[in-house]
Amino acid sequence: MDATLHLAQQPEADELLGRSPLAALVGMLLDQQVPMEWAFAGPYTVARRLGRDDLDAHEIAAYDPEAFAALLSDKPAVHRYPGSMAKRIQQLCQYLVEHYGGDASAVWRDAATGEELLRRLKDLPGFGTQKAQIFLALLGKQLDVRPKGWREAAGAYGEPKAYRSVADITGPESLAKVRAHKQEMKAAAKAAKAGK
Repeated sequence: MDATLHLAQQPEADELLGRSPLAALVGMLLDQQVPMEWAFAGPYTVARRLGRDDLDAHEIAAYDPEAFAALLSDKPAVHRYPGSMAKRIQQLCQYLVEHYGGDASAVWRDAATGEELLRRLKDLPGFGTQKAQIFLALLGKQLDVRPKGWREAAGAYGEPKAYRSVADITGPESLAKVRAHKQEMKAAAKAAKAGK
């Protein structure tokens, strides 16, 4: 994996996301209840605090849980909920060690179809259907991971120029379009709730 991503909107953090499959997965895992840039900068922050230039699934899986939670809680915290996210990151890494020898890219490397890849992503701890579809779309649109039927498996997130998620963010302009889409969705949901 060697791509230029623009999800953290910080050059060093984005560089790590583009070259490290595990960092990209961890960023996606963190992408909830915080601004996207904060979530995707998280892997870089964790790597720096571990004294490394990359993340290692074996190291994180074996890390003392209390010490790892403290590492994520140090100011500035890696997430709004650093303790629970530390646990989730460790669960993800433990799963990757157990099922993929600690190699995050093995999740998608030999997937024959988009459906198979979607299933593998949904099997990851912390990845529900929506998160798995968004990550699948990111893999296809920006990281050249395109097994047969990947767009269909990614659902609406796989549509070209959908501007629905991180899968479509390639810079400030597309980030603004994704933010506008999310605001529209929130407004529509609020209006639907008020109309009940």
